[in-house]
Amino acid sequence: MKGRIHKRMIRRLAAIAMLLTCASLGVFFILSALRENIVFFLVPSDIAPIKASEDELEGKGNGESLVGRRIRLGGLVVEGSLMQDATSGEVSFTLTDGQARVAVSYRGLLPDLFREGQGVVAIGEITSRAPDKRGRATFRAERVLAKHDEYYMPRGLEKSLKKRSLWREQP
Repeated sequence: MKGRIHKRMIRRLAAIAMLLTCASLGVFFILSALRENIVFFLVPSDIAPIKASEDELEGKGNGESLVGRRIRLGGLVVEGSLMQDATSGEVSFTLTDGQARVAVSYRGLLPDLFREGQGVVAIGEITSRAPDKRGRATFRAERVLAKHDEYYMPRGLEKSLKKRSLWREQP
């Protein structure tokens, strides 16, 4: 009788261990898949500190690498920063949150509502190339979004501006 109870207990423990192992593997695979598909939303102040060195850009410094990771960068287009190369069709402009600036390059058609001084969201990645001439990180955009409302402001940028008392309410 004692042998049967002992065998039954061992089988239950083995079944529980297998169940926990399978559940752990399932959670691991789900989190790995989500991590690849997550798109972070950042403002120029979040990216500007990494301009200091390639080591930081590639994650050899503190923290995880942002190079090659898909992110959304929100900010205001700096007045006078918009330039377009007529031959290649590449557009470059600078985004700011009032504290830091990031150079953005984009190949394609800009939205009709894209204007200097307006808020936009660029989806893309920080390139591993050296920072631009002014020491700013360079961002390569795949898409540039501008919202229909002329008072559009990315949420992260709005919070950042309010924190530094630079926010002004729209009429």
